Order: sequence, then C-alpha cells, then structure tokens
Amino acid sequence: MAWPRPAPAWGRLLLIALPPLVAVAALAAALLFGLASAGAAAPPPNAAPEPPLAAPATPGLLVHVSGAVVHPGLYRMTRGERVYAAIAAAGGITADADPDRMPDLAGVLRDGQQVKVPVLKGSSGRSATAKVDLNSATEEQLAAVPGFTPELAAEVVRYRANFGGFQKTSELVTAVGMDAAAFAIAKKYVRV
Repeated sequence: MAWPRPAPAWGRLLLIALPPLVAVAALAAALLFGLASAGAAAPPPNAAPEPPLAAPATPGLLVHVSGAVVHPGLYRMTRGERVYAAIAAAGGITADADPDRMPDLAGVLRDGQQVKVPVLKGSSGRSATAKVDLNSATEEQLAAVPGFTPELAAEVVRYRANFGGFQKTSELVTAVGMDAAAFAIAKKYVRV
C-alpha cells in the first residue's frame, strides 16, 4: 500500500506560510503572558497605600547627677535637654549647694555626662534628708528613695509583713532581689 504524497507545491506553500504563522502565534502568546503578569502585579483597587517610613525615635541620654541635689543618681534624659533639666529630675538643689560654683545650667547634656552640683565649703556635704527606715517606712516613702522603683517598694513592704522586717540593709539584695547597682545608690538613704 502506498501512502499519498503531498504535491510539490505544498512544500513551497508551507515554507512561505509557516514563518508568519509562527510569528503571529508568538506575538499572541507574549501579549497574553504580559496581560496575565501585569494583572498579578497591580495592587487591588481597595488596598490602602503603605504609610511612609518614619524616622526612629531618638534614644535618650543617661546622665549622672551628683552633689548637692535632693536625689543624686542616674537619670534618663531626652536628647537636646539642658543641664538644668537633669538637676530638676534629681529633685532640685539642696540648701547646701554653692551658687557661685554651679555648672552651666544652659549647657546641652551629653550621653554619659556627670552633672556635679558643688557643695558650699564648710558644709557637711550631706543633704538634710533623713535616712528612711526599711522596717517602718511606707510604700510611698520607699518609692521616693533613689534606686527604688514602686515595684521594689511594694516588695519590701510585703517582705516585712511576711518575715518580720530587715536585720541589715544588704538584705535588700539577698532577700528582696534588688539590683546591686541600685543598692549602691540606695544604701546611703536607708537604714534598719
């Protein structure tokens, strides 16, 4: 059995018609692919635009205020604040502060700076503030002591109620869990 053979004219016709047909098919595929990918990349019409990125908040400064202030210690201050703001955060100056040797109150604070408020010559250098008794002070009185937090003051009152009081001030660290650095500040202001 013999298979039919195409006429010789079909071969030429195929050579002439095939390239434009392939080009049309490729163009149609590219057009369909482009529309499909453009539809996937476009945001939905009801989507809210993303907010612009905000600059991060400026970190605070850690400043040590010492000398003739009510509550000497470490204070977290905002960048750009002045020395007088750090002294105010420490409760202000005491009566034995030397007004002639004060630091520059208008100076801008720097991270890690120590603000020293000098004491009058001949003064004891101690504030007139009496030490707080750990076994009789109220929670509010303890919270006002430098180095104390309101949570620690509440824990001291609970410890006192449950165990009868303190024998030594160092029990703030061993029994109540006060931070050693905070105790180094607070021990000047507390007694048993």
